[in-house]
Amino acid sequence: MSLLRHRKALRIMSDRNEVRLQKYMADCGVASRRKCEELIESGKVRINGHTAMIGDKVNPKRDLVTFRGKRLDKSEELHYIMLHKPRGYVTTVSDELGRKTVMELVKNVNARIYPVGRLDRESEGLLLMTNDGVFANALAHPSKKIPKTYRVTVRPQVNDEILEQLRNGVEIDGRQTAPCDVTVILQEQGRCVLEFVLREGRNRQIRKMCEVVGIEVARLKRTSVGSLKLGMLASGKWRELNETEVKKLMRLSGAYEKKIR
Repeated sequence: MSLLRHRKALRIMSDRNEVRLQKYMADCGVASRRKCEELIESGKVRINGHTAMIGDKVNPKRDLVTFRGKRLDKSEELHYIMLHKPRGYVTTVSDELGRKTVMELVKNVNARIYPVGRLDRESEGLLLMTNDGVFANALAHPSKKIPKTYRVTVRPQVNDEILEQLRNGVEIDGRQTAPCDVTVILQEQGRCVLEFVLREGRNRQIRKMCEVVGIEVARLKRTSVGSLKLGMLASGKWRELNETEVKKLMRLSGAYEKKIR
């Protein structure tokens, strides 16, 4: 083989091994892809000693990628955690305002895991955490429409008109919400317990929907994500998902088929 053909062959092989930097970082357990893009823009990521930029690609077999001076390694064991998030914690890896974050509840997990999606500070319930970027991206991406179930206590009571408005969608932040399932679990004087099943995940969506129709959310708890249920897991506690639970979620999102090809 001529030197020119040899170099061309090496370049093709190198291109096949290259991945986008934010994907590689997510696969290494740094954060979600979106958050990794923010970290790249902040100048905290380097490739072979040079400050990385959005759009950069890396070859994991050849390039040295560091984040805050620490080398990233994709070989660490993957973890899939279910946390029962209590109220009063923010769903971020760190918080500039000094508020309590969910990371304080999983300090004894021997891996750099991060939250999949969000629950606002005053909400509670099932929160997934992982260091598997493919898993996190598949479950959090809006196009997957993974059903999430919430038990929501509202004040005052609701009527059929309010229920139909919520089910059919209301306008929040300039956009109509997608149709969803809303069921009355309990109706008492001055309050009502509803079950919401959403297939989109907009910021503080249920609270904003309820505000539009004139009811106030007193308590909001996520009870399931896809086939995974919170069950009897105590508030503030976590557990590892078993292999069957992980596979069910990945099949639901379409990520499982991609990983095994």
